[in-house]
Amino acid sequence: MSKPSELDFEKALAELEKIVARMESGELSLEQALATHRRGLELARFCQQKLEAAQQQVKVLEGEVLKPLAAAAAEPDEDSR
Repeated sequence: MSKPSELDFEKALAELEKIVARMESGELSLEQALATHRRGLELARFCQQKLEAAQQQVKVLEGEVLKPLAAAAAEPDEDSR
């Protein structure tokens, strides 16, 4: 098992989906279920952090790129005066 920090978002999410399927199967012993649950929590936290970081990047891009472009489009062009 890789540390979550060694994974990318897609691999961590895929592993998390496998963990959910294993736990839903009901075939794990109590000890296995606890260890699997612990790993699932690590992966879920990792994925949440990656999503929050991506959300912050989108906010920065919207603030620095999209909004100024929208404002520029709303202002009359000096050449058209």
